[in-house]
Amino acid sequence: METAFDRVPLRIAVAQPTCRAYDVGANVAAHAALVAAAAARVVVFPELSLTGYELDAAPVDPADSRLAPLVDACVAAGSLALVGAPVAGDHIATLAVDGTGVRVAYRKMWLGGDEPRRFTPGPEPVVLTVDGWRLGLAICKDTGVAEHAARTCALGVDVHLASVVESAADVAVPDERALRIATTHRVHVAVASFAGPTGGGFHETAGRSAIWAPDGSVLARAGSEPGGYAQATLT
Repeated sequence: METAFDRVPLRIAVAQPTCRAYDVGANVAAHAALVAAAAARVVVFPELSLTGYELDAAPVDPADSRLAPLVDACVAAGSLALVGAPVAGDHIATLAVDGTGVRVAYRKMWLGGDEPRRFTPGPEPVVLTVDGWRLGLAICKDTGVAEHAARTCALGVDVHLASVVESAADVAVPDERALRIATTHRVHVAVASFAGPTGGGFHETAGRSAIWAPDGSVLARAGSEPGGYAQATLT
């Protein structure tokens, strides 16, 4: 039976690509470039990163041929990319992209703002296992709901991964939530935060994606501009 002592260190990155509204092809290229640059085992991207925070964007099919360059980038880097997209259902989702292809990994459970007008809440928390590390998934408002973090971490989580869109005016919000999750549940937390303008009234977003240790200390942080990333190796 594998234990924590058998795990190899996990190199993780949080990325905030430049995003063009509705342009999945261009956004895939931006994602692929960041996967190549980060060269991390796991790369986390923001909420709805493939379309922008455009609540009327068409669902992205995991079989869409436009995603092929991102699959290729993950093969070359040996990475798992966790990217944001609307999917059939209708759900706000995290897609898992690696050398095996693309699949829907998680559907957002707690919807906010205008999201319930179109989208349906996801059914349950999700944990992925990568190289012996258990990764709990969350999308934006999920991180502000104590029940979500509790249910997810109760599944035996080592790292809590979140994809968010937050306004620049509320830049402190993702940090406050990440700190609470890290110190309450004694897990690493990684938050990929949208940077640059997008839809839904987010004319200026927060950026500043970051990775926290279980004691609440910040291990790595990106800036506020699009195109950046931050990375840390967890041991």
